[in-house]
Amino acid sequence: MNETPAKPAAKKTTAKKTTAKKVATKTAATKTAAPKPTAAAKKTTTAKRAPAAKKAATKRTAATEGAAPAQKAAAARKSESRVAMVRRARRINRELAELYPYAHPELDFTNPFELLVATVLSAQTTDLRVNQTTPRLFAVCPTPEDMAAIPPEQLEELIRPTGFFRAKAKSLIGLSTALRDRFGGEVPGRLEDLVTLPGVGRKTANVVLGNAFGVPGITVDTHFGRLARRFGWTTAQDAEKVEADVAEIFPKSDWTMLSHRVVFHGRRVCHSRKPACGACPIAPLCPSYGEGETDPEKAKKLLKYELGGQPGQRLSPPADYPGRPAPPLAAS
Repeated sequence: MNETPAKPAAKKTTAKKTTAKKVATKTAATKTAAPKPTAAAKKTTTAKRAPAAKKAATKRTAATEGAAPAQKAAAARKSESRVAMVRRARRINRELAELYPYAHPELDFTNPFELLVATVLSAQTTDLRVNQTTPRLFAVCPTPEDMAAIPPEQLEELIRPTGFFRAKAKSLIGLSTALRDRFGGEVPGRLEDLVTLPGVGRKTANVVLGNAFGVPGITVDTHFGRLARRFGWTTAQDAEKVEADVAEIFPKSDWTMLSHRVVFHGRRVCHSRKPACGACPIAPLCPSYGEGETDPEKAKKLLKYELGGQPGQRLSPPADYPGRPAPPLAAS
């Protein structure tokens, strides 16, 4: 038998190779025939992408350049050292001194007793309301002896505009009686003695000591406590703890005027609900920048008292006060 059947198999293999070669050739031809992008097409594609890329880059640049210096500074201070915080705090005090060279107690008084009474009355109301109320009060009760002897109902009526008049009348009669019986009708000049009087705490005592006797003291009212926390001087809510923390930052000789400056700033610029951050001269030093209005024009409209072109809180302000005196109670 011959081996002729082997030849058809060889032909079949050759046919497969030929077919594969044709497919490869066709694919190559297709690739070769595919048109290459022209220079114009490339330019068009690049032109389409350019505005988007440019817009994104512009947006990033604007975001970086538009960030307020105060915001950058606030971010940098998140990890500031104790020494850096103290230096910043003292610089804030110096800048507040330049901003408010006329800072003063905003209660009208002519002697320690009047200041003591006015400070007690200032609880839960404004200094302006107290100043509008005390002229009539002191006309009737100019001394502790007079106030200790007045009928409670009459005293309540005299101080009614300040609010909480029953509780305040009780405190005023109590402290006046104590001054008459224990201190010879004179307001004592020591913290230890003042805080024993009815209605007198450390805040009131420090106001009297600092402004009637020249004894340095830190007055922690709601404004001072709020700003001390915003400035990063303390995290405490308790007034005595705030006082202790701040006392460690500043020399004793600065305490009284520091209190006035911080309270002034809290009433005029750094308000509780909506601080005027965009109009604040010390914004670059404040780690809380951005809590309030940052737009300069909008923030300017939030300024109060003399900074906002309005009357101050005192009916009889110091001679160097740049604003207008407050109106009497009948005219308000």
